[in-house]
Amino acid sequence: MKAKHQRLTLALLALGAVVVAGLLALSALKDQAAFFYAPSDVRRDGLPLGRAVRLGGMVESGSVKRAADGITVHFVVTDGQATTPVVFAGIVPDLFREKSGVVAEGQFQPNGGFVASNLLAKHDEKYMPPEMAGKMHETKSLEPDAKQ
Repeated sequence: MKAKHQRLTLALLALGAVVVAGLLALSALKDQAAFFYAPSDVRRDGLPLGRAVRLGGMVESGSVKRAADGITVHFVVTDGQATTPVVFAGIVPDLFREKSGVVAEGQFQPNGGFVASNLLAKHDEKYMPPEMAGKMHETKSLEPDAKQ
């Protein structure tokens, strides 16, 4: 076999190995992907039962209820067109409150409710960490004082 044919064979084998590795990675990630739904998407398309999804929207005003155990929270997520009841057992994020954005990771139940395993609270674009809020209004001049 000539050297030119050996290089071509090795190149084709390397390309085949890269394709196979990519396909294996995609098939492994397919089971781990969490799709994002809004309540109106669920109402329109039906419940995606039996798989991990993300439900996003705003926490409806007056809907947050804490159970007697101290860790279970019931609330309603809305996108302005539809609502979905959510149950979460755990520590809620500091930014979680009514009329704020939330992304809940979990699964839909046959009754239409959503059981969240993780909550991600969203903040508005004006959010600033507390340690930075005071520093934003400090002004320091690089120019020497003109009255010297």
